[in-house]
Amino acid sequence: MFEAQFQTFEDPEGGVALTARLSAFREELLRRQLTGFVIPRADSQQNEYVAPSEERLAWLTGFTGSAGLAVVLIGEAAVFVDGRYTLQATRQVDTTAWAVESLIEPPPENWLTRHLKPGDRLGFDPWLHTSAAAERLAKACARAGAELVAVDGNPVDAIWTERPAPPLGPVKIHPAEFAGESERDKLARIAAEIARLDVDALVLSDSHAVAWTFNIRGADVAHTPLPLSYALVAKDGRATIFIDHRKLSNSVRDYLERTATVEDPDVLTERLATLASTGAAIGLDAATAADALSRLIAAHGGKPVRLTDPVALLKAVKNPAEIAGTRAAHRRDGAALARFLAWIDREAPGGALTEIDAVEALETFRRDTGALKDVSFPTIAGTGPNGAIVHYRVTRKSNRRIAPGDLLLIDSGAQYEDGTTDVTRTIAIGEPTAEMRDRFTRVLRGHIAIARAAFPDGTSGAQIDVLARQFLWQAGIDFEHGTGHGVGSYLSVHEGPARISKLGTTPLKRGMILSNEPGYYKTDAFGIRIENLELVVEKRIDGAEKPMNGFETLTLAPIDRRLINANRISKQELAWVNAYHSRVREEIRPLLDEATRVWLDAATAPLVPAD
Repeated sequence: MFEAQFQTFEDPEGGVALTARLSAFREELLRRQLTGFVIPRADSQQNEYVAPSEERLAWLTGFTGSAGLAVVLIGEAAVFVDGRYTLQATRQVDTTAWAVESLIEPPPENWLTRHLKPGDRLGFDPWLHTSAAAERLAKACARAGAELVAVDGNPVDAIWTERPAPPLGPVKIHPAEFAGESERDKLARIAAEIARLDVDALVLSDSHAVAWTFNIRGADVAHTPLPLSYALVAKDGRATIFIDHRKLSNSVRDYLERTATVEDPDVLTERLATLASTGAAIGLDAATAADALSRLIAAHGGKPVRLTDPVALLKAVKNPAEIAGTRAAHRRDGAALARFLAWIDREAPGGALTEIDAVEALETFRRDTGALKDVSFPTIAGTGPNGAIVHYRVTRKSNRRIAPGDLLLIDSGAQYEDGTTDVTRTIAIGEPTAEMRDRFTRVLRGHIAIARAAFPDGTSGAQIDVLARQFLWQAGIDFEHGTGHGVGSYLSVHEGPARISKLGTTPLKRGMILSNEPGYYKTDAFGIRIENLELVVEKRIDGAEKPMNGFETLTLAPIDRRLINANRISKQELAWVNAYHSRVREEIRPLLDEATRVWLDAATAPLVPAD
């Protein structure tokens, strides 16, 4: 019997309850003499996955995506989402009460400038916005003759009477065999970065950075083993970690106190105020540090220095132990995926399976490894038109039967102690159409172009993003998401600072792990995505005049041969497909039962063009 332990399929709240909440929220704004308020989908550290106590945007609007923002004015309201979530937002929010607008182009500030009136007072919670975000809001208000007001106490919390308590997940030590570097050595490298940045201290406002630095993991948010925490690392002296003591066993506290002073989170503002009163320059991560921290430092005479957290880059470049761990995790995950794909091929053509069945089965196959800690994000299993929703999450209401003639897009990942995985496969249920095969083949060619790329040191993701899109562009089509994101080591499945996208400016360095996931989405028809994780490695080229880099593919799962038009790919691309499938077969076949081996042999058989 298949079941999901790490995912639910409940529908978000809606209807009368949300209408009443919006009315109550407007009454609270009037009580505070505010004419509007900004509600981001964020916690105080800008985490992708936030604790239930921080889901203010979902509670007020019904929109449950991982990125978004709402603005409530007394007479109107809007929810802002990016291209991944446009369809989802229109289905989740009450569009008679909320307009659905762009989060990116044009940005929300344009909407604010048009809708605010002179004299309006727009409130915001400085703990939920970075300083850069607050500055953009302030400029928008100024253009409209309005005022931006930092509030003390979030008005959503004032009316959210059943708001969950903050999480208290137990903290565990991440073993040295998987971490690969001691916290002392990491702190020494961070100290060197502090000296390079010419600041007196650095605030680690990203819990991922704290977890990596001190080799700890936790359970405060879904799907990422994150202990919510802060750290303060000074140029001289002992580091301090700020974490709720109720999360720490005696042994974990003793472990942390070997290299740092351990304080409760509410002590952070006191320590920063004291340090700022000496006139210290204190580094704050521009991407995750709350505007409230900058305000506090400046108010006490210090100098807040906005910068890129150096830990993000240190963490992104994996060490040999982390690389060995992720390779082992992908072999284990590949075996679970093979069992799942064989099951789908056997059962789906009968027409009885649903999207929820697929999600539950895949999670069960991963749990059967005995090593699964969690899924790395809620599984996206979209069949037919649901596959065209980029970040679709199946609920009991949306659950669709997988029918012959459908494409099933399944994007999933796992958290193992030795590595984090993320893989997407598109599966033909029955006979695919010529259009499906054409689109899939174009996506595959872009995927292969990234996988085979060679690039010199200093190359950014933006410089190679076009490789993934070129064959789609030739047909006048594209996809509205990045080609790839960074991936952590038993941390976030979406890790910065490197990415393969039009906005990816960070150079790709050996040891980084990134996804390679071009796609195509035909609204109300089908979706296609092919995703593998790639490790940046040295690429040896005869006669090369400079060091070159390339990718080693980590993911080990067959690509559906039925969707590939072998007559529309080059000899080099065909060779890549066959070599990849040969490697998949070689590495995961020993881990499989005999029935799945038979399936795998057929699924990875050499692909040959038709005569």
